[in-house]
Parts: sequence; C-alpha cells; structure tokens
Amino acid sequence: MIENPPLIQIKKSSSRKKPTPSQINAFKNVPTGFICDAMEGYGALMPSIKLLDQSNKEFHIVGPALTVNSGASDVLGLQVAISEVSEGDIIVNSVKGWQETASAGDRIAGLIRNNGGKALVTDGPIRDLNGFLETHLPCFCTGVNPNSPYNSGPATIGFAINISNVKIDSGDLIIGDIDGVVVVPFNQIDDVASKLQNIIKIENEMDKKVQEGLKISPKIQDLINSDKVKYYD
Repeated sequence: MIENPPLIQIKKSSSRKKPTPSQINAFKNVPTGFICDAMEGYGALMPSIKLLDQSNKEFHIVGPALTVNSGASDVLGLQVAISEVSEGDIIVNSVKGWQETASAGDRIAGLIRNNGGKALVTDGPIRDLNGFLETHLPCFCTGVNPNSPYNSGPATIGFAINISNVKIDSGDLIIGDIDGVVVVPFNQIDDVASKLQNIIKIENEMDKKVQEGLKISPKIQDLINSDKVKYYD
C-alpha cells in the first residue's frame, strides 16, 4: 500500500532563492510591457488575471514570489503559507485555474498584509470584495465568486507551480501593473534588467516623437518603400 503524502509540504525558507534589493529596484516603476519586450515578448500571465482594484491607473508593484499550490477549490495551503511570508513577498497561489469557488477572501488578505506580504496573485477568483478592498492588499485574480472553498488540502508551499503555462518558482520576480502580471525567472533577473535600460530609452524617445506629431515609424516607412511591399491595382 502506498502511504498518503504529507497534507502540507513546505520548502524551507533557507532553500528558497531571494532576489537582492538592488535586483528588485531595477524593476520598480518599469511597465510590464517593457519587461516583456526584454524577455523576447513573453512572460505575462493570462489576461484574465487582472488587478482587482483598477481605480489606480499608476499602480505598480514588484517583489519576490512565494509560491503556493492550493489545488482546485481549496484554501488550506494558502492559510498555512501565511506563516512563511517574509516582508515584501508576493504570494502566488495556484488553484489550477478553478473558477467555481473563491481562492481567497478578505480575512486571508488581511492576514497576508499583517505578515508583511506585498500582494496576492492567483489564477482563481476571490470573495468578500468590499472587505478585501478594505485590507488594501493588492490582488491580481480572475474575478469575484462568493462560493466557499474547502479547507482540507493537500498543498505545497515554496515549490514550483504553473499558472497559464508559465512556470513560477519561489524567488522569481513578480511585476504587476494595470496591464497585468509578468514573471521574471530568478536566473534571468540580471539579464532582463540589463536589457531594460535600452528598451526604456527607445520607448521614451518614440513616445516623445508620437506626442510631437510623428505619423509613422521610420522603420515601417522604410519597409513600405522597399521591394518587400507590393501594391496592386
């Protein structure tokens, strides 16, 4: 007979990677779109995972992931994960995309905030919307559903999870704004950060030109004038 696995499996904090403050600072106030540009166009979670409170168009957050694999319709792992939160962590909670019950409520949000958590990201809905907003814990989720989850497990904390075909491990950098959530794998943080400075410069220069009246990109104009574009009567 195969024995049942532990109800909750936790990867010790000493075994979890952590980005340095300087690595985190390199991504502060950088739009998620720019970060995706530095990652060959990808890195964002599915667009259904949105900022819950979209009233602040300038919202931006960055921090290390603390991963939780709660599984469908269960909240026990997330409740236990609160004991593992370090100041500034962004809790990334997988419910395997389950939409029929809430993945968290206002009480959990308050506890995450009280323990120094910076935000919650989940591929499920939340409940207790008014109370949730009152905690001022930023949340990226798929919506609101008052159905209650179970509190039975099993779950894992600190191990790799997968949300919308994006692998996420504890210590990966999570960046969120009004456009969505981007994941920068831990071992790519420095490389992506080094590319960002040039991308920011190019984007800002092009924005300025558009504001000044630019009607078409010079690169696109060159393409139109080349033999790669053919007109027909």
